[in-house]
Amino acid sequence: MTSSPRPISRRRMLAATGAATALGLLRFAPQAAATDGPASYTASWSSVDQHPPAPAWFKDAKFGIYYHWGAFSVPAFGNEWYPRNMYIGGSSENQHHIATYGDPSVWPYHNFIDGARDKAGNYVQFAPRLASQGGNWDPDAWARLFRSAGARFAGPVAEHHDGFSMWNSRANPWNSVQHGPRLDLVALHAQAIRAQGLKFMASLHHAYHFNGYYDHVPAQSDPALRILYGQQGSAAENKLWYDKLVEVIDGYQPDLLWQDFDLNLVQESYRLQFLAHYYNQAVAWNKDVVATYKDGLDNKGEVFDFERGGPAGLLTPYWLTDDSISSSSWCYTVGIGYYTTQALLHSLIDRVSKGGTMLLNIAPTADGTIPSAQQSILLAMGDWLGRFGEAVYGTRSWSAYGEGPTKMGGGSFSGPVAGKPQDVRFTRSQDNKVLYATTLGWQGATTTITTLNSNQINLSSLTGAQLLNNAAGTYVNLPAPTQDASGLHLTMPSTNPPFTALAYTVKLTFSGDIPVLGAPGGSTTWVKIANVTSGLVLDSGGNVASGSNLKQWNYDGSANLQWQLVDLGNGYCRLMNRANGMAADSWGNAANGAPARQEAWNGGNNQQWSLNSLGDNRYQIINRGTGTALDGSGSTTVGSTTVLWTPNSSTNNEWTITGV
Repeated sequence: MTSSPRPISRRRMLAATGAATALGLLRFAPQAAATDGPASYTASWSSVDQHPPAPAWFKDAKFGIYYHWGAFSVPAFGNEWYPRNMYIGGSSENQHHIATYGDPSVWPYHNFIDGARDKAGNYVQFAPRLASQGGNWDPDAWARLFRSAGARFAGPVAEHHDGFSMWNSRANPWNSVQHGPRLDLVALHAQAIRAQGLKFMASLHHAYHFNGYYDHVPAQSDPALRILYGQQGSAAENKLWYDKLVEVIDGYQPDLLWQDFDLNLVQESYRLQFLAHYYNQAVAWNKDVVATYKDGLDNKGEVFDFERGGPAGLLTPYWLTDDSISSSSWCYTVGIGYYTTQALLHSLIDRVSKGGTMLLNIAPTADGTIPSAQQSILLAMGDWLGRFGEAVYGTRSWSAYGEGPTKMGGGSFSGPVAGKPQDVRFTRSQDNKVLYATTLGWQGATTTITTLNSNQINLSSLTGAQLLNNAAGTYVNLPAPTQDASGLHLTMPSTNPPFTALAYTVKLTFSGDIPVLGAPGGSTTWVKIANVTSGLVLDSGGNVASGSNLKQWNYDGSANLQWQLVDLGNGYCRLMNRANGMAADSWGNAANGAPARQEAWNGGNNQQWSLNSLGDNRYQIINRGTGTALDGSGSTTVGSTTVLWTPNSSTNNEWTITGV
């Protein structure tokens, strides 16, 4: 990475990645069938790609907690990139450092690790003391809090960009046993978290450690300091990156190993060795493990992570988002502000409805205290999950994620957002017999769910509607709902909420499988299918030969711009053109950018399409045969070819469907 004359935060560093995600430049592969995975792995993509990326425990967990806590917490200023920014002349961190501690040339970052006096004479050091030894840090109390918050997995930042390992490292002399706390912090975290019945995770952010984080630090003559400040040279740094991972894997057996950005800058052979080693060790432990990434790996064997965001709609394969309790910093700083509990909880509900899991960061103080405001937020989230977690834990996404005016997600850095009562998010039971509809507020005497209208779904097999009551496992039976073309209408117990909650869940139980959600307008309606990016509509070209490409055109009412979505009764429909009677067809070509074509209906999978509802009458139209979706390719040119692309967060593969 090239150096920057200005201080950098992770938001600025990853803004390009966030924009790429929002624009659909981060393409995803179709989800592979779940397997138990091979008995052993080799350091090759063809081997590690066979690893099942998201085991059942991870899909069931939905919510995890981790924490940015380390030597960078001591200054409690700026953010967790203080170790970098303090060396950038003129930055606020640099000015603060000079005023409080001295010039970085004489008061370097490693003083926060080894201890030194500031200008006021105060001794400062990252050296938390255990509560059992008279200090403020109680790892068991932390773990109890995480469990009370509703988390199903948790763990520390084992090493941030600063290069300080929070475990008893043999590869890195700058570790929490030889310096600072003189404790194996990762071991103590792991023991406490597992004692609460939670899965243990560790996050490592060290790929950026030697790829630009310390590029403003002067060259060091001391070999030990060259290790801390990432100045050993590429070969040694790449090996150290790998050696640290092996130590964490072998020493602490993490169920989930999370990594930050810049993996694409790590030597590929080491990335593959890491994956093969982790997965082979997991086989030996008889454990299902998860490896996550932002770049440098792929979602065939690993789980993609959105930072502070998520997709705008449903997305497969299963994904993760990491977010923070604060918008300003990932570590504790004086005056740190927080998102509301409502925004964080609603974001969790939204992300689960779209097929993801949320990892929430908290920011303890350097001495090991979790501030009371953060504890209150966590306990409030745990209170809701404790009462209504039936609609979250162990569920799976449905054919539509939800509806309503509040848009959430759309890439990285979209942040938590509080919803409105008209916002509804769906989840379903794993046996596909119960549909949960969670409203992000109380709608009043009647709750209306527009997605469940009579034109799109047959609810004749609905056997019961219940409101999840104030205590877990209790319900309020609702009168038989009514359904019409505007939605499903449920009579609630009262106009005002019968109890206080940040969201309310209706449980819809069916005698068999949840009915298939069909196309809007019903199967006999002629519709126009318009691309959200371009506004152009899907065009057959009229009287054309079989196999001709589908195009996009300005809507003028002609029959070649009109389509019928015929429900096939299996979760798929066929798209029949009014002008020529042919069906939209993928031609079996799964390559991104392949043209969408047309042919007489033959009943094959290449002519069957599912509608992935994104809310607000926006859909991804996904081919059964290839797993790719109709995509306008971003072109606004009349007559441009409609292509197929792996479903993603871009509006290029979003379409509105409107009756004509």
